[in-house]
Amino acid sequence: MISNGSRIIGAVEIGTGKIAVLVGEIARGRALNIIGVGLSQSRGVMKGEVVDYKAASEAAHHALEMAEKKAGARIDEVWLAQTGPHLDGFYNEASVNVKSADNTVTQLDIATVCDLAKEKELPSGRTRIHELRRPFRLDGRVVADPEHLSGSRLEVGYWIVHGQEAKVSDNIHVVGGYHLEVRELVLSALASGSLLTTQEERIHGALVLDVGKGITDYVLYRDGHVAATGTLPVGGEHVTNDLAIGLRVTTTQAEMLKLRHGRGTVQTRDKSDKVWLNGDMSFGDRQIARGAIETITSARVQEIFEIVQKKLGPKLSPEHCGAGVVLTGGTAKMPGIDEAASRVFGLPVRRGEAPSWVKDELKDPMFSAVLGVFQFGFKHASEHHVPARRRPGGLFAGLTKFFS
Repeated sequence: MISNGSRIIGAVEIGTGKIAVLVGEIARGRALNIIGVGLSQSRGVMKGEVVDYKAASEAAHHALEMAEKKAGARIDEVWLAQTGPHLDGFYNEASVNVKSADNTVTQLDIATVCDLAKEKELPSGRTRIHELRRPFRLDGRVVADPEHLSGSRLEVGYWIVHGQEAKVSDNIHVVGGYHLEVRELVLSALASGSLLTTQEERIHGALVLDVGKGITDYVLYRDGHVAATGTLPVGGEHVTNDLAIGLRVTTTQAEMLKLRHGRGTVQTRDKSDKVWLNGDMSFGDRQIARGAIETITSARVQEIFEIVQKKLGPKLSPEHCGAGVVLTGGTAKMPGIDEAASRVFGLPVRRGEAPSWVKDELKDPMFSAVLGVFQFGFKHASEHHVPARRRPGGLFAGLTKFFS
């Protein structure tokens, strides 16, 4: 039973393969309880972007309805995952001279340098998703909080994530069509990263890779802060397509072969080791070399990691990534994928494990992003006791404030 005075929040992920909804109850601003889960096969979405509004809305509304029905409650506010190749990011920094006569840093100095670092204009048609601050530097030394410290020059930088306004609007309108308000947007990479790494690991440096069906999201942490984020328009479905083309089978058959026999590295050396295509001895069923399957799947997996490595360039270095690489997403369940990542990045690799508060049925890696979004929503809702309502100032007003 829903207690009096509790708030009901929802986390929504509109992905290429699935649409997931989590509903949680926040009691007395502190206790959190997941009370509803909705899951539907995604339609009208390609590479994380809505391409058929009606189909995407029907699938999303089905998942929302399912989650609310299981929860026995209406969602008050929604936190929405954001992904897609239209997203991009850049780093911008600024510096100011400390104004006080005794060189003591004030709140005005801090506000001024932060505003300057965030003020770079975006191209027309782009909108900000997140403004992620890097550590302050005071006379060249890194400080967590410069207020009241003594120095002459204060510097700070922001990693600014932005997206195509029309595509961001499409996702928001899909949820809005269910008569729900989107409280905040949360970058999928950040959601997975915050869920699967500790603050200590982020201080040592970590790369989190969420390999989904149509896209791969990544976030790189250095010194406890986000150093870079990105999204690649490639994922598990591309592995399936490679198998379909390379082995001359249907997409459905290729998907089954990937799930049953795909690997991130080639393990089979015996050319006589074969598997059945369908396994039911039906007309057209035939044997396929296991090594051929592994060769195709491992080549695409390696390519995904190499693209990420190239995108990050010198930002990804062993000395600044002590916690290694964390893999998640549905494709991360493929055997040998951790070994493939280790070969490419030259770093220790592990599969991400959901925290202890996550129910067993939600510990599958494909739920990492929506669980991370849910975690963001709980932290914000428990710290900001404000009613869910439409903000003034347009569709995107206020969406980045929590992350600045």
